[in-house]
Amino acid sequence: MNKTEKMLAKMRVNPHDWNIADLRKIADSFAIDYRQPGTSHVTFRSKNGDKLTVPAHKPIKPIYIKLFVKLIDRLGGKDE
Repeated sequence: MNKTEKMLAKMRVNPHDWNIADLRKIADSFAIDYRQPGTSHVTFRSKNGDKLTVPAHKPIKPIYIKLFVKLIDRLGGKDE
């Protein structure tokens, strides 16, 4: 299990106290594009067209972490 997989496993168990830098690291590992046109939100977009916009305040609300994990799962990053 590499660092990204460990971080995803931790997100699944505890969706509290994560930040945008953590989501960016995981997005890089799964080839998910992201952009932050302003300072308040980051938009993650996968190759299959799925999109998630996350407010960039700290910490990120747990619902956005859960949605991000679902986005990763749809790309095949699901823990078995």
